[in-house]
Amino acid sequence: MINVVAARATAGARTGEVDNRAAYLGFAFAYVFGHGAALLSKADLVTMPSWLPIALLATGILTGVTFAMTASLRAQRFASETRRRAEKLVGMAWVTGFTALALVITGLSTVFDNPDLQTVLWPAGSAIVVGLIYIAEGAIRGNVLHYNLGTWLALVAAGALFVSGPGFFGVLTVLGGGAYLLAAFLERRRLRTPAR
Repeated sequence: MINVVAARATAGARTGEVDNRAAYLGFAFAYVFGHGAALLSKADLVTMPSWLPIALLATGILTGVTFAMTASLRAQRFASETRRRAEKLVGMAWVTGFTALALVITGLSTVFDNPDLQTVLWPAGSAIVVGLIYIAEGAIRGNVLHYNLGTWLALVAAGALFVSGPGFFGVLTVLGGGAYLLAAFLERRRLRTPAR
């Protein structure tokens, strides 16, 4: 079974395709368990240490990032020079996007003298940045699923800002985590469909 999965991953890499299933599942874990734990904690439904939601979120994010980078680097080995250059440029957008986000959140929290803003701005802002980068990656790779997932994440995160209290985390848990789970399911079919 492991050899079959490895063979499929290698075959996908040779065509320049990026298999995002493992990354999507890592990010789904972050959303469902990280934001889900924050929802339960902030709604006083479950008593838990304050560090637990952040630890669950970080675990999922680190797992997702590791799998995403591995899949992307594997696919780039067989890609054209132009495609590799485009992938590197969009890869740098992660650094730019999150540096800008950190400055925005720090600035807003300082100007309005409200450190609690960070509680909602980090999750929402991160999902917006990720969504926009997914849109760029989807366009470069011709991956409509990735592009649509990015669009959905950016809109859901922006819309979640209109929901107050623990419901904010509920929106991210259900609509964000659910989107990642659906994308992981649909990714298998996308990889099996011949390119046109």
